[in-house]
Amino acid sequence: MNFGIDDLPVRDELRGKSPYGAPQLDVPVRLNTNENPYPLPEPLVERIVERVREAARDLNRYPDRDAVELRTQLAKYLSDTSGYEVGLANVWAANGSNEVLQQLLQTFGGPGRTAIGFEPSYSMHALIARGTGTGWISGPRNEDFTIDLAAAEKAVAEHRPDVVFITTPNNPTGTAVPPETVLALYEAAQAAKPSMVVVDEAYIEFSHGDSLLPLLEARPNLVVSRTMSKAFGAAGLRLGYLAAHPAVVDAVQLVRLPYHLSAVTQATALAALEHTDTLLKYVEQLKAERDRLVTELLEIGYEVTASDANFVQFGRFDDAHAMWQKILDRGVLVRDNGVPGWLRVTAGIPEENDAFLDAVRELKKESA
Repeated sequence: MNFGIDDLPVRDELRGKSPYGAPQLDVPVRLNTNENPYPLPEPLVERIVERVREAARDLNRYPDRDAVELRTQLAKYLSDTSGYEVGLANVWAANGSNEVLQQLLQTFGGPGRTAIGFEPSYSMHALIARGTGTGWISGPRNEDFTIDLAAAEKAVAEHRPDVVFITTPNNPTGTAVPPETVLALYEAAQAAKPSMVVVDEAYIEFSHGDSLLPLLEARPNLVVSRTMSKAFGAAGLRLGYLAAHPAVVDAVQLVRLPYHLSAVTQATALAALEHTDTLLKYVEQLKAERDRLVTELLEIGYEVTASDANFVQFGRFDDAHAMWQKILDRGVLVRDNGVPGWLRVTAGIPEENDAFLDAVRELKKESA
């Protein structure tokens, strides 16, 4: 007897849906998942080993449930890099920024409540909303992928969502959101009804502009989420965090799983935070490579969306997936995000970027 997912009593809103994922193919150049291409430096690897060895001696005990040392160091990092002072009480951490977002939706969303995001944007916002029983509303963007503020304010007033997502820099487009837009949407959300506004800053270290952390001042319903996956080159670590009013940090703890951050995760993240200066130098190299990709793609003849992230959205194509396959046939894996006419490429090391540019240059000549 054939028995599949459709034969299970799965919730109606999950039927016919696909899990989040990107192709993991064995190709020479992988530029599809926005990973930091630089391996961790050897001194950091050695420090991770030291810290994990220390933690291993107490693995018979539960880890620090509140991750006090880690949150303290994350707060210091945020304060040092943004100029806006935050402390232990303002910071919460979890297994990747996706768990942070899930906890926020478990706390402020859920059945009978709604969340809005301005699409195309990070697809996990909608998926996590669905997984937590939160209704999802797709808000508008302009043709150039910036947020249509007037239309967005209208949508917030009309739908009165419980959670508003603003992604800056935006994924997959790379576009940044001006502080004035965030402030306007925050005010619109509070006027409609007291709502949480979540600013997803997963790629902020790569931005030309500054973090929106200072906007937290006197705005208790505003949250800024971050990750160590990108700038810290620690995608395999799975460590995300948020900054917000202490009351928000207290609230998300109502839904966190017991001892959700392992002792090994906390030890590894603390080691990485000791090497912030070195890791941020890699960020500067990637920003330069990102800018080179933009310049050369334009010179070749492609359209490019202005990028503040470690990736570039480029096009336009009559058949984006066919173009994706042609690039893959040349040994380079980029991302087909489903945005009609566009593809996305992550900034890699110079040699990887050269391989990508050679491939798309060749394809452009073939299509001439």
